[in-house]
Amino acid sequence: MASPTPDLEARVRDALSAVVDPEIRRPLTELNMIRSVTVDAASTTGTAADGGETSGAHVTVGVDLTIAGCPMKSTLVRDVTAATARVEGVGTVDVELGVMTPEQRKSLRSQLRGGAGDPVIPFAQAGSLTKVFAVASGKGGVGKSSVTANLAAAMAADGLNVGVLDADIYGFSIPRMLGVDRQPTRVDSMLLPPIAHGVKVVSIGMFVPAGQPVVWRGPMLHRALEQFLADVFWGDLDVLLLDLPPGTGDIAISVAQLLPGSEIVVVTTPQVAAAEVAERAGSIATQTSQGVVGVVENMSWLAQPDGTRLEIFGSGGGSRVAERLTETVGTEVPLLGQIPLDVSVREGGDEGTPVVLTAPDSPGAQVLRDVARRLAGRARGLAGRQLGVTPVG
Repeated sequence: MASPTPDLEARVRDALSAVVDPEIRRPLTELNMIRSVTVDAASTTGTAADGGETSGAHVTVGVDLTIAGCPMKSTLVRDVTAATARVEGVGTVDVELGVMTPEQRKSLRSQLRGGAGDPVIPFAQAGSLTKVFAVASGKGGVGKSSVTANLAAAMAADGLNVGVLDADIYGFSIPRMLGVDRQPTRVDSMLLPPIAHGVKVVSIGMFVPAGQPVVWRGPMLHRALEQFLADVFWGDLDVLLLDLPPGTGDIAISVAQLLPGSEIVVVTTPQVAAAEVAERAGSIATQTSQGVVGVVENMSWLAQPDGTRLEIFGSGGGSRVAERLTETVGTEVPLLGQIPLDVSVREGGDEGTPVVLTAPDSPGAQVLRDVARRLAGRARGLAGRQLGVTPVG
């Protein structure tokens, strides 16, 4: 039997430094969530990490949750127990859950905001390295939300830290497409977003009862978007994707005001009527000083058993939009990809698991993964960033 050593508590705390909060994505020790570690030197017998039997001290770990109803407390108990049990000299483990005091939560909020007391939009700060892409379309029904969800999942699968803000207040569908079925965790005025497939997700749909419409006008839309950007703890994101409502209304204008460094990705179908409207959605960049990253053509064709392509919605819409936007904005706007009609894309959206994860080698998923990598490989724009230059007299 391995007897407890005087430094067992220190070794347990060291092991707990590797346990990460599943919502905040930072170590529990860094967040001051480990309240206590108590070692009982009496010999106990427990189950080792490999399933065998082990003898050693009984250890009780006190953990302070951010809120009493923390939805991830079972995950925290499991991870803390496993990390502690792996320490040599530990026999059995108990986890005692508590709740942070108001003072602790205030300190946590300040820590997560980098010492700032009031919420700010991190992506609008001069030092932000997050790439922000607003996914837009001229009209509904072109698959904009499906493209957004799949791009986010593909980027996360490639190891990036990704967030999705469902800014389509009236027609929200991102929670369904990413399989999110719960609200953000509220730590007083701060929201911790749910994570699905490695993607942090926030949508008005998480706060609205099923079937209830959102009936808001311009100022309320702007305030809701501002709160989702500032009050949500997004963490250190590599990429933030915004699923915009169709057209060039209030939300599109608010995004340009609140996120001056954001760039636009236009989604269209090959159909001439859809392409003409999509061009207007991209042309808003000339008035908002945003960049247009490129065009994604969805529902481009249906592959036939004999290898031919049936172009149900016509052809060339994506190329025309890219060419016209290149002329309008004065910089090259490429056609990033053409996504074929693929039943698995629709099935993935309905089931809450994007096709880039369920069938990554399918035709639609391959195009989406290629577009995701092209976007992720872009350098962060210079808008709103400090350039490190000083004027001379």
